[in-house]
Amino acid sequence: MSSHSQRQRTRLAVAILTGSAFLASLDLFIVNVAFDEIGRDFGTSSLGSLSWILNAYAVVYAALLVPMGRLSDRYGRKAGFVAGLLVFTLASLACGFAPGVWWLVTFRVVQAVGAALMTPASLGLLLATLPAQRRAGGARLWAMTGAVAAAFGPAVGGGLVQISWQTAFWINVPIGLGLTFAAVKVVPDVRHNTEAPRPDLLGGAVIAVATGALVLGLVQGNDWGWSSGRVLAAWALAVVGLAVFVRLITHHDAPVIDPALLRIPSFAWANIAQLLFNVAFGIGLLSRVLWLQEHWGYSAVRTGLAVAVGPALVPITSLLVTRLLPRAAPGRVVALGCLLLAAGALWQATATGDQPAYATQMLGPWVVSGIAVGLALPQLTAAATAALPPHQASTGSGVVNMARQLGLVVGTSIMVGLLGAGLPSLARFQHVWVFMAASAAAAAVAALVMGAVRGPAVALQRSADVGRATAESSDPQPSSGRPTA
Repeated sequence: MSSHSQRQRTRLAVAILTGSAFLASLDLFIVNVAFDEIGRDFGTSSLGSLSWILNAYAVVYAALLVPMGRLSDRYGRKAGFVAGLLVFTLASLACGFAPGVWWLVTFRVVQAVGAALMTPASLGLLLATLPAQRRAGGARLWAMTGAVAAAFGPAVGGGLVQISWQTAFWINVPIGLGLTFAAVKVVPDVRHNTEAPRPDLLGGAVIAVATGALVLGLVQGNDWGWSSGRVLAAWALAVVGLAVFVRLITHHDAPVIDPALLRIPSFAWANIAQLLFNVAFGIGLLSRVLWLQEHWGYSAVRTGLAVAVGPALVPITSLLVTRLLPRAAPGRVVALGCLLLAAGALWQATATGDQPAYATQMLGPWVVSGIAVGLALPQLTAAATAALPPHQASTGSGVVNMARQLGLVVGTSIMVGLLGAGLPSLARFQHVWVFMAASAAAAAVAALVMGAVRGPAVALQRSADVGRATAESSDPQPSSGRPTA
């Protein structure tokens, strides 16, 4: 193969791998705008029930992200990527045919399994496809797709929902099938380690059940009663599940979270900041969508365009920070972003009124929030993994993404609990935005602590056997497709 043909093939592979990451992220932001239409079609206005369309996906995705990544490392990244992409695509097709809310939630869970399998495999394959000098840029491009999807998702979702909410899911089908076919033909496989320990899928299932039980108690508290037996049982299950999870991660050869990672202070505090920040972020997007549609009577397409302004500023802000403040302390940049997010939420709480006035009541707080996210999120991910040795970078990134998804779930669930049943009043939305500000301010404190501590990664040497296996499995050597140890 000529060098020109090889370059063309590499470009196509990069487009396929980043395209899959874009597809998975786009789906999340499209669904936010489709909430109102889905509820109307299924004859329900219960925010508690509808919230599971988002939460079930995020819980399963978060819980399986690390074990599925290790599964693809062991049995083949290309096989994992293609399988995950195909599962995600077929589940998207099924979502559009769902006859009720809980059928849709079930198909969303299947979607999440596919996304958890394809996402880490796509990044590993991308780094293996590119030459060494281009891998850092490739990783930034892959990460940036989430921000671009956030910018386009609401507007695209609003346009699709004008046709029907089903098209918000069916749009994934032709794109997903095209990416799957192209991946089989173009994307190279990489050498993987068949002797690496099997990932702890049970641990992933346990944390999913524990998180789901916590969410169930938060979401159903208004309907069942906060002191009812069912709510208390849900929270008890969450506590027991967490205890079992801790037991599993301290006794498994390849746990979902390596305990040694949590002994690195900067990594631990970065994940605390990630969790708290995304609690606020999860509240910010969905609460504004609900306010625009339910109180101001905006259509789906008008809502999509209204909320697209904030996410559109995320990649712009991120690029400007990289260029203008290349040596700024990450902890301080993240803390600034968190405080701006808190300020935007308080501004929203004080400026918003019952009469529609987007330019004076929504635009300013939303612009501040978009800048805040652009400052905080990319730096949080970079800071979390900076203290890790190379053989744990992939696993560490998975844990960071897990914390992000769990933050979104908890934020959405707390928002549902604060809004209560029926059509929430302005006062209830103001309570939500004040809580959002408090969570963002707490994330700022965690970010400053993260910047102040400098924990060496010595503790990770205790898991050197796992580290060596991971390092071997991530050796970016294209293979003929046959596994080698």
